[in-house]
Order: sequence, then structure tokens, then C-alpha cells
Amino acid sequence: MTQTVDRAKRRFLTLATSVVGGAGAVGFAWPFLSSWQPSARARALGAPVEADISKLEEGAKLTVNWRGRPVWIVRRSKETLADLETLGGVLRDPQSEEAEQPPYIKGTARAIRPEILVMIGQCTHLGCSPLYKPEVSDEMMGDDWKGGFFCPCHGSKFDLSGRVYKSVPAPTNMPVPPYSFRGDNVVVIGVDPSAEEAA
Repeated sequence: MTQTVDRAKRRFLTLATSVVGGAGAVGFAWPFLSSWQPSARARALGAPVEADISKLEEGAKLTVNWRGRPVWIVRRSKETLADLETLGGVLRDPQSEEAEQPPYIKGTARAIRPEILVMIGQCTHLGCSPLYKPEVSDEMMGDDWKGGFFCPCHGSKFDLSGRVYKSVPAPTNMPVPPYSFRGDNVVVIGVDPSAEEAA
């Protein structure tokens, strides 16, 4: 007795089995792969943040939260900016060559607009939040103090550009996040100027 093979039926069964198996694999893998995507909350934490600086007075500091980190915005006076130029000899990295900052942040002011400092408010030693000490004549801070930030955790000192003093535990200057301006009075943290101009 000879058996004949129905090749058309065999091809149909092979194709149907492959389609059903592929659909099952996609159905199984979809929830797993979608779990790799960041949640809405995580996406919101990384989103740009806007800060209105229209009422920020000279010498005042505004704090906003970006990506779970405090970002400080300080309006500096002309006197403060002049003092920054005199501190090179007491700073570890006065030109910010080793600092974490965007490439468009340069000079002693470390800012797009010299009078507006935008900086992540964390010490580069162990991540404590330094105290804002803008007073120039503070005997506890030493003769070379022209105002700045003092970390109470281990004694690191930073000037009003976030540049670290020599002989303190912090190894580098405080980081500057990417940021840009929208008009005269809104700072957009998390967006570079080129991206803001293109929008």
C-alpha cells in the first residue's frame, strides 16, 4: 500500500503553525519589552523645567527641582562678578577645565548671562546640599572669602560660580545643567540654547 503526501496540505499546516507560534511569541514578549520603557513619572522627572526669574532680586537664590536634583538660580551683582575675577589663586579649577558643564558655559561666570548663575546645588564630594553664604565679610570662611557656597557635611567651599576652593574634600566644581532662556525672564532647565531656538 502506498501513501501519498499532500504537499499543499503540509505547506498550509506548516504556515498556520508558524503564524500561530509567531503571534504567541509576540504576545508573550510584548509585556516584557514594554516594561523596559520608562514610566510616565520617570519621563516627567527628566522633562525640562521652567523657572520665572522676573522677581529674582540681586543676591537672591531660587531653587527648582530637575531630575530629582536641586538646581539653583542666583542673580549676581556687578560687584560679585568683579570679585570672581580675583579668586583664581585660591581655586582648584578656576577655568572649569574638569567641570561637568555644557560646552557653551565658559569663563569665570560659568553662565550664558553673567548675572544669572544656574547650577546643580550639590557638593561634588558626597552630594550634600551646600549652604548659600553670599556675605563677603564672613570671618568663619577666611580672608579669601568673597561669598559663595559652604558644604556643612565636610567643609568644602565654592565661590559664587560654583568653583571649588583648594584644600577641601570636593574634587571638582559644582555641575551646571543644560539650560537656556525663553525671553528675558524664563530659564528653561534641561534644554540647550540651540534646541530652544529651533523650537
